[in-house]
Amino acid sequence: MEARINGVRLSWRDAGRGEPVLLLHPFPFHGGIWEGQLERLAGRMRLIAPDLRGFGGSERGAGDGPLTMDQHADDMAALLDHLGIEAATVCGVSMGGYVAFALWRRHRERVRGLVLCDTRAAADTEAARRARAQLAIRVRREGTKAAVDAMLPNLISATTRRERPEVEGRLREIAESIEAETIVRALEGLAGRPDSTELLPTITVPALVLHGAEDATVPVDESRAMAERIPGAELRIIDGAGHLPMVEQPEAFDAELVRFSEAMEG
Repeated sequence: MEARINGVRLSWRDAGRGEPVLLLHPFPFHGGIWEGQLERLAGRMRLIAPDLRGFGGSERGAGDGPLTMDQHADDMAALLDHLGIEAATVCGVSMGGYVAFALWRRHRERVRGLVLCDTRAAADTEAARRARAQLAIRVRREGTKAAVDAMLPNLISATTRRERPEVEGRLREIAESIEAETIVRALEGLAGRPDSTELLPTITVPALVLHGAEDATVPVDESRAMAERIPGAELRIIDGAGHLPMVEQPEAFDAELVRFSEAMEG
């Protein structure tokens, strides 16, 4: 589905009925990464999986500045307006988690619950910012494949490579479809995002922190500390998964999402 929202064409997938869950994808992918959840869980809840601005079927818009988390959050609030949804459970993985924090900061009345998966509240360190800037230079010179080659090995677990090798191919297909300019501007937006650590104690809606046990990008101690600072939040570890549990261990991820959603309803 698509519509003109906040001045750009935004694309999204929408399946199921019931309480809405907004699924926010990680970098450098698009909303198609959630296809399995839409197929399997449509009988349990309404799932909305947008392509964030610049990704998949969504336009970047005019200008050449960074694609910021605040801009994505404003787009998502406008998308909920378009769909007539007052508030949704927001599930964000990695970059999607940063957008979820921005939604809470800017539009918290639209957030019914939070699922934060393999993400972090802290801003980038100086070293991380430099690494993103260097990667952006490579992408401008060599194209999107440079980012995919650099990032993908750290995003999936050894278990996934051994037991579900087809996952890596599908992820590569999605990531390599993203335009190089979007990759560059997204890297700038990720590097410039604010620190959300002080936001954690203000989260007053039900919250679940998910973490892939083999995540090589976000240490489990960061997820544990994040869950401890969010009032009433629960931390759940997904065995056999790296940074992307929804595609690496989809059955376990789905079970956690259903459990959390049903607990909110009940």
